[in-house]
Amino acid sequence: MTYGKRLRHRSVVVSLFLSLWILILLPATDTRAIESRPLEIALLPILDALPFYVAEKNGYFRENQVAVRAIPVGSGLERDQLMQAGEIDGMLNEMISAANFNRDKIQVIIIATARKAYPGFPLFRILAAPGSSIDSVDKLTGQSIGISRNTIIEYVTDRLLAMENIHGHDVKMKSIPVIPERYQLLMQGRIQAATLPDPLAKSAMVAGAGLILDDSMHTRYSVSVLTFRLQTLERRPKAVRAFLRAWDRAAADISADPESYRSLLLEKIRVPRNVQATFRIPRYPRGEVPDKAQWLDVIDWMIARNLIKATLAYEASVSRDFLP
Repeated sequence: MTYGKRLRHRSVVVSLFLSLWILILLPATDTRAIESRPLEIALLPILDALPFYVAEKNGYFRENQVAVRAIPVGSGLERDQLMQAGEIDGMLNEMISAANFNRDKIQVIIIATARKAYPGFPLFRILAAPGSSIDSVDKLTGQSIGISRNTIIEYVTDRLLAMENIHGHDVKMKSIPVIPERYQLLMQGRIQAATLPDPLAKSAMVAGAGLILDDSMHTRYSVSVLTFRLQTLERRPKAVRAFLRAWDRAAADISADPESYRSLLLEKIRVPRNVQATFRIPRYPRGEVPDKAQWLDVIDWMIARNLIKATLAYEASVSRDFLP
């Protein structure tokens, strides 16, 4: 073999060797980049998000070796837009939102229950305006109730009224999507009743609104969840499990000693001034997801309102695989 041929042969061998190492190393480099990137979680400034901030403050994410970043959002619409654009990994939302994402193909999966109603700790209350003659459920018949159309607010209102034998045709649902506006219209007597979330509902009661019905006696309907992109769950299952371990530990801390987290609550969560010192910090669920009956009830409600066309399988949209 001549010198020129030997040189060309050596160049081919070196090129093949380098190409092989590039193919071997690139996936590892990509994996390291993915694992080092923080999980980005969209959070509304609501009570349901408190375990995140407790886990962050107490260093539980760091202990579980997972980088996490809260992405504050001002509305459910903003949150859902970020998820649709692939700009977040997870979000605090509810089953209606998750089902909307999955109506054509599976894009997100519910991996944990974030908050639910307990006796004495409601998520939502149906209230009557101050000075209103409505002082019982039956007096809601024929009245307008302020809600947010096609959301958990309307779903819970429908289900709570049905438990009291009052149905959609018995009342007038008035869509007022912006919660502070709904609160103001109720307190001014411009609507006779409204469904509001705590702690705003508790604030309205302290200011004179009357409690008609809340979900603490019918606890299956009010549930918020942690939902993640399918792609994130496939690529980063260990990170997601670490995130949930930290969240679960924080939920246990809050339930064990809620008052020790009041200052953090007031820093991170919107709590009206007139209940900041007295509002009872709720318990938080641990290690659970909504059950199949809860999911299918939401789906049936959505189908009846033409929000989705067909039943979505529980097993495709809800998973226990990531729970601590």
